[in-house]
Amino acid sequence: MNESNHVELWNRCLNFIKDNVSESAYKTWFVPVVPLKYENKALTIQVPSQFFYEILEEKYVELLRSALYKEIGRGTQLMYRVSIDNTNKISVDQEPSHRTILQNRNDKATDARETPSVLQAPAPQDLDPHLNLNYNFDNFIEGESNKLSRTAGETVALNPAKSTFNPLFIYGPSGVGKTHLVNAIGAKIKELYPGMKVLYISAHLFQVQYTNSVRNNKVNDFIRFYQGIDVLILDDIQEFASLTKTQNTFFHIFNHLHLNGKQLIMTSDRPPVLLQGMEDRLLTRFKWGLVAELEKPNLELRKRILREKIRRDGLVFPGEVINYIAENVDDSVRDLEGVVVSIMARSVILNKDIDLDLARYVVKESVRHETVPLTVEGILEKVCKHFEVDPASIQTKSRKREVVQVRQIAMYLSKKHTDSSTSKIGLVVGKKDHATVLHACKMVKNLLEVDKGFRMEVEEIESSLKG
Repeated sequence: MNESNHVELWNRCLNFIKDNVSESAYKTWFVPVVPLKYENKALTIQVPSQFFYEILEEKYVELLRSALYKEIGRGTQLMYRVSIDNTNKISVDQEPSHRTILQNRNDKATDARETPSVLQAPAPQDLDPHLNLNYNFDNFIEGESNKLSRTAGETVALNPAKSTFNPLFIYGPSGVGKTHLVNAIGAKIKELYPGMKVLYISAHLFQVQYTNSVRNNKVNDFIRFYQGIDVLILDDIQEFASLTKTQNTFFHIFNHLHLNGKQLIMTSDRPPVLLQGMEDRLLTRFKWGLVAELEKPNLELRKRILREKIRRDGLVFPGEVINYIAENVDDSVRDLEGVVVSIMARSVILNKDIDLDLARYVVKESVRHETVPLTVEGILEKVCKHFEVDPASIQTKSRKREVVQVRQIAMYLSKKHTDSSTSKIGLVVGKKDHATVLHACKMVKNLLEVDKGFRMEVEEIESSLKG
């Protein structure tokens, strides 16, 4: 094949793509692409911004693979040249992510994450760490809400298992950057210590692998593999709740790694003290190192995140648009970035200027203020925060007045605002039985009728539950 005829090859791909996407999607995401060269079985295309690159990677990878394989040949690779400064005509070459290598190594599209043949304990250079290299410290914007966690993460990355932050337990609500941060730690460790075996895995996938190992009578191989990891990053460990056998297996893996000077990094949507259904011996170990919270970003940090996202994507947003988004999208970093993508896409498709009216429309459509179902754990956390009581004391046998009061109010509000059984409420709030919960609800109801100050306190907590 004539390797210089890149324009013709790309046009053939475009004809295939055009038949498989809507007209608006074709005009928006494929017409602006410019073919640059075809050599060594790799087609290089130029895209207008980092934003375009990410959209093609995330939404059209399968379509691109099919087009290249059909029109050019199996094993064809796709390379990007991304414009980062259109004024000065500066661009950078960008390799595709692991998902868009076009699987020329394995056309069966099997995913090592789902069926881990990794149980053969490969050498460091052969072990896929499953890290997302788009997540790094350079694009993790620092602010007051994440400074402690970021600093701890950088410390761990420089000296894995050599600091007091082992394990490093990072918690916070969805979308605040936990996965970004732990991937950044893993990537930096691989950069500084390429000989180390680093592995990022979700708790759910760990559970799937463990179940498969039991089914195939390979539990010892499973444990042996994980005991050979130097840096284990386990995401969303709350998924282990009530999975006794998985917890027991992880306990032995944790002990082995910690005793042998290996680094453990974990994330959760709540602190260890609120992890119900988790064995006490594991909870104790989670607190051996550092427990650090990632909070929702404040207004100033949200503005900085938006500016960086917009700059990185080669976009231009008016200052008033940035301010409006930051002031009205306050739940998570993920929501902020999603709004930027939506505004850009709507601007391109509808040929509209990026202005305040467009921002208002997209924010209204994109950020759904749905009521998140209340949980006993969430209510307990709110009540503890209101009365400034350590959540750990709720799980003790303490009969201090303030501790008893928190327990009773948390039980009452949980009974009122959730569908949880009295037994479940009692288990979460101090490991009490259902009779204790019923007694607590009766006591709170009586006080609400006769104590105006107490009633105002409870009403204030209920207002916070709705916020």
